[in-house]
Order: sequence, then structure tokens, then C-alpha cells
Amino acid sequence: MAAQRRNLKQSHQSWTDDLPLCQLCGVGTAPNCEYGPDGKGTQSHPNEDTHLRFRSEDGCSLYGVFNGYDGSRVASFASQCLTAELLLEQLSADHKESDVRRILTQAFEAVEKSYLHTIDDALAEKANLSGYVLPHSEKLQERLKELEQEVSGGAMAIVALILNNKLYIANVGTNRALLCKTTSDGQNQFFQLGRPHSTDNDDELQRLAALGLDSARVRQAGQIAGQNSTRRLGDYRVKINYSDIDLLSAAKTRPIIAEPEIHGSQSLDSVTGFLLLMSEGLIDALECAHGPELVNKEIVAMVAAELAQQSTLEAAAQSVVDRVKRLHHDVYTSGRQRATFCSRHEDMTLLIRTLNYPLADGAAQTPTQGGRIYPVSVPYSNSQSTSKTSVTLSLVMPSQSTLTNGTNTGSTLEEGTPTPGQSPTATLQSTNTQTQSSSSSSGDGSLFRQRGSQAAQPDETGRVPPYVDFTQFYRLWGGEHGDGQMAQGVPGPQ
Repeated sequence: MAAQRRNLKQSHQSWTDDLPLCQLCGVGTAPNCEYGPDGKGTQSHPNEDTHLRFRSEDGCSLYGVFNGYDGSRVASFASQCLTAELLLEQLSADHKESDVRRILTQAFEAVEKSYLHTIDDALAEKANLSGYVLPHSEKLQERLKELEQEVSGGAMAIVALILNNKLYIANVGTNRALLCKTTSDGQNQFFQLGRPHSTDNDDELQRLAALGLDSARVRQAGQIAGQNSTRRLGDYRVKINYSDIDLLSAAKTRPIIAEPEIHGSQSLDSVTGFLLLMSEGLIDALECAHGPELVNKEIVAMVAAELAQQSTLEAAAQSVVDRVKRLHHDVYTSGRQRATFCSRHEDMTLLIRTLNYPLADGAAQTPTQGGRIYPVSVPYSNSQSTSKTSVTLSLVMPSQSTLTNGTNTGSTLEEGTPTPGQSPTATLQSTNTQTQSSSSSSGDGSLFRQRGSQAAQPDETGRVPPYVDFTQFYRLWGGEHGDGQMAQGVPGPQ
């Protein structure tokens, strides 16, 4: 039986490698990380996220981000099996919107059934051994652990399908999709397509209440079998053995489902912008660092800024993920109020699909005044203390267009209407002047150079003045290490 299971799983491993990748898409990733008291991070488990980005010959494009837990088995299986269910001529240009929605729903159902079928034998063996194992039988106990590892785990999925230039989003769980459109006057307007299926989603709580569960108790618990999602792929504990879970035991039928919520179709005709698919780990990391209120705005601002600077989509996506990871780490090491929320983060994945949105030509972009501030930290030694700390240096991102969240225009951006061949960019304009510069050191507040409203011009060597004044940094460093030249504020390498 074990050999049959291995062969079945292996049969899904390589055929998708031959499918053409979409060249209008870039993906950035980062593994999970847990910080120690010294601020150094270690990976606590193998990366459990996966993604897909294919474009078939008939013009059908499929994208997805899968957030696995308790192993990557379900996420990997789902990404490959779902591709097979959707890109082997099941979809055609002749299909109506209702047909596409039906096919998407059936594809998820097929993935769920196929995965649970692959663990049938292991579950049966596990149940059999559980009835006969003795406390001193180490071999049987080890076998039970092996079987549990083989059958455990699940995944959340966010999938985007583009057919006939219409966008469909299928969501199961707590990942997220954002659609950003650049309007004719240069504004970037974005929309979140659907809500996460979590224990604080009122619609999901009503669904669970209709099945006989105490929705108030579910909301208060926050998590169901270790996850806050109310829809997920795999996870036999909440699918097959849900009656053994106290929180779910009163359910009339299976309460945790794999049925996707589908949004669309959304016409992409004449749309300039980009689509973002994000794993829960990326969203949570930024929420922990800055709070949940501005997460969508900040992600869109970061993406627009990186698209204006990077020459490839892959580099842009990875730069955004790296920026979020750095922000999360900096909040933890800062000791500020939100530091307690940032002791660890899960795997992070960001998929960017551009929609008639030009990339930068590789030339360096010059920041202008009024951009959103994103801090990065560099270490320094305080001359009055032997303990390590950090100076937070604020980097100003370009702000050349307006960012709007549907009808919510509470936080806007300075704008410039993009011209052909030029990437429109978007960064949030800070409404709190105290966030324009921040430092954990006790200085005179002159760490940051003041700039006029005009962009700095290059000199005869092609350089522009630095945007961050490191004089205080070098003075503190030099005073600690007895370097008289640095202590006088002599700048470092140019």
C-alpha cells in the first residue's frame, strides 16, 4: 500500500514543468523566520508555500498562491492537480461566465477528493494500528508518527483565471487578491477581491451557525484545529474526524469546506494596472508590523514603487517581499509597541501579474518629497553604552501618482500622469509628520537631509546627493571605536 501511495503522489510531480510560464508575471518569496533575543532569525520549518503561473496556447492564463501548513504536501498537490483540472482543454473561449464559475468550483472539488483519496490507505492503517498499539511498543508508535506526518496538513488557496480577457478569482481560506487599476488621470485605484474565510468573517460564522455550531464560541476561539481559516484544502482532522473536535462536534455536516468563493468576471479591457496574489504569511507580517488598517495600501504602494525601479517582474516581486521582511524584523528589534507581535513570521509569497503596465527601463528613479517612509535599520554602537541598538534610517520611496481604495480616499499620493513607456508609480503620502523620520538614538534630529520639492540633479560624475545623512552614524561609530576621522563626521565610502 505504501508503494502505491508513493507512486500515486509521484505521478503528479513533473508534468506541469512542461507548461509555458506566463511572462507577464513575477513571484517573490521568503521562508518563515523566528527571531531570537539578539534579533537573529532562524527558519523553524521548511517552506510550505507554493504557486503557479501558466499561460496556455489558447490564451487562458492561470495563477495561484497556496499557503500550506503542517507540511507542503497539500499545497504542492493542489497546485499541480488544479492546473490539470483547468488547463487540459476544460476551458475555451466559447464558455459563458456561468460555465467558467462552474468549472472552477468543480476543479476545487476534484482536487479535494483526489487528495483525500491519496491518504485513504494511510488513514486506514493508522486507525488499525491505533486500536492495537501497546504503550511499550516503540516500533508501532514510530509507525503511527510516520503515518500522521503522511496524512496531516492542509492548505489555503487563492487562484486567478484570465479567460477572454476577463478575470475570475477563486478563494479558499485566508490568502488575498488585490486588483489595482491606473485611471486616466494617473491615480492608482485598488480593490480587494473577496474577504478571507476566517473566524471573524460574519458570512462564514453565519454559515457555521446554520450547521449547528455556536458562532460566538468559534469567533472567541479564533482558531479551529490550529488555523483561523473556515475553508481549506486537505486537513483530514476537520474533514473526516471533525466530530472528534469539541468546537466542531455539534455540526450537522462537514463544517470546514474546500468550496471556493468565486468573484468575477471582471473585464480587463483597456485596464492598466496589476493583479496581486498574496499568501497569508505576507499579509500577517505587514499587519503585525504596522497594523491591519493600511496593509492593502502599503502593499500596492510598494509594488508600484518597485515596478518603477526594477527592470524585471521577478525582481520587483522579490524586492517587495524583502522589504516586508525587513520592516517586520526592524519593528521587532526596535522594541516599540508592536515589537511583541513581530517575534516570528510565516512563509511569504507575492505574485504580481501586470496588466498593460510598463516596467522601468532600468534607469535609477529619483525619490521626490512627500513619499511614504519605510524604515530600514543599520547597527551602531552607542558610546554611552556597551549594548547594541539600531538607528532607524527612513528611505523615501517615489510618489508620482494617487492611490485610492475604492471610494476611500483618506490616504492619497502625489501624482503625475504616466506617459507612454513610463511606469506609473504609487506611494502613500504620510499624514503624520512625525513618521517622516524616526530614530531610537538621542540625537539632534538632523539625521535626514532636508530636500526641496524638486528632485536632486546629478553632478558632472552622474551622481546625486545622498538621501540619508550618515554623519551622525559615523560620528557615533567613530566615537565608540576610537576612529578620530570618523568621529568628526567624515562620510564613508561613496
